[in-house]
This record gives sequence, C-alpha cells and structure tokens, in this order.
Amino acid sequence: MMKAAKQSYHFKTMPSPVGELTLVASDKGLAAILWENDAPDRVRLGELVENKDHPLLLEAERQLGDYFAGKLQRFTVKLDFTVGTDFQRSVWHALTTIPFGETRSYAQIAEQIGNPTAVRAVGAANGKNPISIIAPCHRVIGSNGKLTGFAGGLEAKALLLGIEGSGHAGKGLGQGELALS
Repeated sequence: MMKAAKQSYHFKTMPSPVGELTLVASDKGLAAILWENDAPDRVRLGELVENKDHPLLLEAERQLGDYFAGKLQRFTVKLDFTVGTDFQRSVWHALTTIPFGETRSYAQIAEQIGNPTAVRAVGAANGKNPISIIAPCHRVIGSNGKLTGFAGGLEAKALLLGIEGSGHAGKGLGQGELALS
C-alpha cells in the first residue's frame, strides 16, 4: 500500500479588528484561520510555508477584509476541512449553514447533525474548528443565550457578533463560564 503524499500548507498573516490572523491554505482550499494567541495544538496541520502571494490566501484576506468592513455577509472562498474526525467535520459543515447575523445553540447543532445527545461533543468540536470566522463558530452560543468558550476569546466573539448585528453581542461577557447545554 502506497503512503499518501504529505500535505503542504501555505500561510500568510493579516491584521484584523480581532488581532493578527494567520490564514492557511492547502491545495484543496482554505484549511485554517488561526488566532494571534491560538493554542499550538488546537489545529494540527503539517508544515507551514509562508506564501504572501498565494491566490487563495489573497482572496480569503480580501473577503475577510470586506467582512470586517461590513461589506460582506457570505464567504465564497473554497474550504478544506480535511483535518479532524468525521464527527468534527459534520459539526464544522453545520456551522457553515448558520446565516449571517443569526446564532444557534450547541443543542441545535447537535440536533442538526442527527446526534441530539452529543451537545458537549459538539462544543468540543466547535472549539477545534480550524476555519474560524468563515466557518462561524462564533455564532454558536449557550442555550441560555450567553456567549460561551471561543478560541479567539469572548471579546472577539462579541465583536464578530456585533459586526453581524446579532443581538447577542456583549451578552455574557466576563462570565467566564463554559455552558455547553
């Protein structure tokens, strides 16, 4: 049996209202958007090679810039969810169906993927979402309506929801709780 060729990843950084973001692309699409202070093992990718002129990364940067400026509500850049388990990928794909300016609870996502008892597992998968912002994990909140754990921090989550005009921006900040129900 032949071993698959090792995946190579290209990256570039960009400034944003939520700190410096690292955009990562594979040959298949955008593979990650990493936070400035991201935990090193939150998203496990292969070797990253800087490529400031990679067409997909330039397009992702343009779309994110338009999003932050309030000019874009729907991303069209191709995504590559090859990292992660089948369950995690099902959660990440469900995130992409949450409309701009709306939120869902972890329980609603669990129901959507056909596994209504997997609320905590949905929360864990949400926390490992490699393509933050574009696969909008910031749109997932606790069933009690409070903002809950977010890799970019709760202030960034509130800012993103504020950009989208969600009524949840700022709710629950400073609570320090991780309510996954």
